[in-house]
Amino acid sequence: MTLLDKAVEATAEKPVRRVRGGTWLLTAGLVVALLVLVPVAAGLGAYPIPTGDVLGSVLHRTGLGGAALDRVPESVLWNVRFPRIVLALLVGASLGCAGALMQGMFSNPLAEPSIIGVSSGAAVGAVGAISLGLNFLGTVTIPTVAFVTGLATVLLVYSMSRSGGRTEVVTLILTGIAVNAFAGALIGLFLFFADTAAVNQITFWQLGSLAQATWSKVLAVLPFAAVGLVVAPLYTRRLDLLSLGERPARHLGVDVERLRMVLVLVIALLTAAAVGVSGIIGFVGLVIPHLLRMAAGPGHRFLVPGSALAGAVVLLGADLAARTVAAPAELPLGVLTALLGSPFFFWLLRKARRGQGGWA
Repeated sequence: MTLLDKAVEATAEKPVRRVRGGTWLLTAGLVVALLVLVPVAAGLGAYPIPTGDVLGSVLHRTGLGGAALDRVPESVLWNVRFPRIVLALLVGASLGCAGALMQGMFSNPLAEPSIIGVSSGAAVGAVGAISLGLNFLGTVTIPTVAFVTGLATVLLVYSMSRSGGRTEVVTLILTGIAVNAFAGALIGLFLFFADTAAVNQITFWQLGSLAQATWSKVLAVLPFAAVGLVVAPLYTRRLDLLSLGERPARHLGVDVERLRMVLVLVIALLTAAAVGVSGIIGFVGLVIPHLLRMAAGPGHRFLVPGSALAGAVVLLGADLAARTVAAPAELPLGVLTALLGSPFFFWLLRKARRGQGGWA
């Protein structure tokens, strides 16, 4: 056993014993919620499909029995509903996981991925592609451009914040704020020169939505989301040590600079992929890890994969509400998450403040 492993066990043994049962129970609850939500979301909508028919069609497609539906409900189910469900799961898992990594890296439960400029960079790419009428990759042109510019923006922020071979957290945050402001100015310029149709499309994209979900968009985001979601749990033990502080983490064998560089890349990969296909969807990466931390403690071994699972459940539920609450109209998903997330997070802040007797 390495010094790193011994240190992790020494610092986390008692908390793990105390919350292990709770984490298993919470995980089981999230899995059950996901298994219930998927067939419900597949059946509800402008064209309702009974849950039994949904399950029968899935069993038929997988060769486990069941029966195929008529042409119209089969097409609605597999060409409209299921791509949207899978995309919601990928986007929610990516945003939740990125938020947990971000908060762990900064040792601050109020951190979120947009701080380092990935969301605003992706927005610049999407807005630019819409206003210039780019269509060189068909329906995935905007998501692809948004992903590339979001990833490039994070790399720019990270390189600009380095000095003497090191990256300080404060410098990284301030650089991200400056780049966010510059990106906002670029978006304003694109809006100023865009025509009316492009302005309407840009506005709709910025509000966040999964209404245009297709299997091609799912395939576009799947590799990047999968890589990020697989790599992220590999660094949970180092994140636990980093929460002790940079200097103790270095003494315990953690290469803090290398860890921070890897985490920034993973966060950028997850967030840029999500924002590229869904637009700006706020508060998922901020609230979900905070809630799980309150429920199961700060250990990242559960927090990182748990945030991915909870993010998938929450975003699928939010998307279901967005397209059914005001039917036949559809609420923008980003607006709905902000409307629900803002007051809820304010309540969390008030509760935390009362529990600590005020802010230090």
